[in-house]
This record gives sequence, structure tokens and C-alpha cells, in this order.
Amino acid sequence: MKKILLKTENLSKSFSSGGSLQHVLRNIDLELYQGDFTVIMGASGAGKSTLLYALSGMDTPTLGTITFGERVISNLNQDELAVFRRGHCGFVFQQIYLIDGMSVMDNVMSAGLLVSRDRKAILARAGELFQAVGIPWETQKKFPAQISGGEAQRAGMVRALINSPEILFADEPTGALNSKTGLDVLDTLTRFNEMGQSIVMVTHDMRSARRGNRILYLKDGVILGECDLGKYGAGEPATEEGDTPRGRIPADKAHRADRSSHVPDDTARQEKLSAFLAEMGW
Repeated sequence: MKKILLKTENLSKSFSSGGSLQHVLRNIDLELYQGDFTVIMGASGAGKSTLLYALSGMDTPTLGTITFGERVISNLNQDELAVFRRGHCGFVFQQIYLIDGMSVMDNVMSAGLLVSRDRKAILARAGELFQAVGIPWETQKKFPAQISGGEAQRAGMVRALINSPEILFADEPTGALNSKTGLDVLDTLTRFNEMGQSIVMVTHDMRSARRGNRILYLKDGVILGECDLGKYGAGEPATEEGDTPRGRIPADKAHRADRSSHVPDDTARQEKLSAFLAEMGW
């Protein structure tokens, strides 16, 4: 049985707009499990990013509770949330927020030193992560303006993972990248998930969504349904246009689609996801 990493009960979020109350999230009950690559999909304005920010402690709910491990985080103040996020959550955004005046390596080290003073251990961890994402030492010494968008996004992933978070949260991580570079980022996320990293990703892109094993569909602030695709690459995935399978790194109240089936082949994954999204009214 999978370990529950995060649980929400009656999670709701409202904003005041033009004198009226806008309900963005409505009474969401959700469990996130260790090792899953969970994808949140839905039309624009469905509340996807709002849900991601609430789950990760970047924002607080209007109503309801969020329990991360054994700790209720929905009643923490902003300072307490900031401390909690540093040690438990990693973040990758569509826009790449590396500090311009610092080298790529220093961007990563600064994030690690917020949690630990063991510079040697952080440096060793950074080296392992940079190797995993394919960023050589020559690039690590450069400043953000001197590297490509794909390199910057992968460096952002290293920074997000430097403190070994329980969950990596990704908000449209390929949205600002071209097709090839976006594919490299997806490959990197997939490999980290294969190594056991739990991931929650918001996307509107089907190619990106197919990398997940659990798809949640959000509509009008409610989780309308979910679909289980099984783990990506568990078999021999078919090659899509420009999508060459990479070498694997071995692992150290809604309608539910059939959760017992396993869909390793990418063509079958696409068909199952397409059918699910059609059912959801995508």
C-alpha cells in the first residue's frame, strides 16, 4: 500500500474580486502518494495553479486542512510556511527564477545553505544532481544569462531538489521552452521520478501529461475525475514524433478510471488519456 505524503480535507480557496467572492477551489479531498508522478490538468481558469500553490504551502486555503506527513500546514503563518517549504518541498516554475548575479552553482548552493550549514555535503549533493541532469562543471560556473533556457530549467530542477524534498512541485515546467528543450526537461523529471522522487505537475499539454502515472482533472475548482496510466517507461514505450526513449535509471469523491490497468506503451497511454479527457469534457 502506498504511503500518503499529503492529504487535503474540504480544501477551498476564494478570492475577493470586484466586490464579489470568486470560489476557485471547492471542497477538495485529495491524497498524494509517495513515488507518484501526479499530473493536474484542466482548462484555463480551472484552478490548477491555485491548487498546486495550496498543496505546496505557497498559499493558504480559505477553508479546509492540508496535512503534509504528520503535520497540518494549513494553519501555519507565512514565516512558518517558508521554513517548512525549504525542507520539504521543491519548486519548478514555467518562468525560470535564477538569480542573475550568481553563478549556476551558487544559485543551487544558496538554496541548500538555507537549510543546512554543511557546505561539503551540499556541494556533493549538487554535484550528483548536476550530473543527473547533464550540466557539466563549465556550465555550473556560468551566470544565468550565459546559458540556454533548457539548461536554466534543469539548473532550476537541481536547485529545487538540493534539499531532498518529499515532493517536487512543477507548474507548467515546459511552458516557456521549445519542443526539443521541453522534451529534455520531461525526460529529466521522468528519470527523477524513476529514482523515487514524488512529483506533482500542472500542465495543459498532453505530451507532458503522459509522463505521469496519475492524472487529475480539475474543472471549476473541483476534481472531476482521475485516471491511472501506470508508470511511464515500465515497458518499451513507443517513439512519438521527436520523442526518443532515454535510458532508465532504476529506482533506489470523483469518477475514477480503471486503476488496475497498466499502460506502459506511449501510444496506448495517449489513447487512454485522450479517452479520459474526452469523458471529462476536455
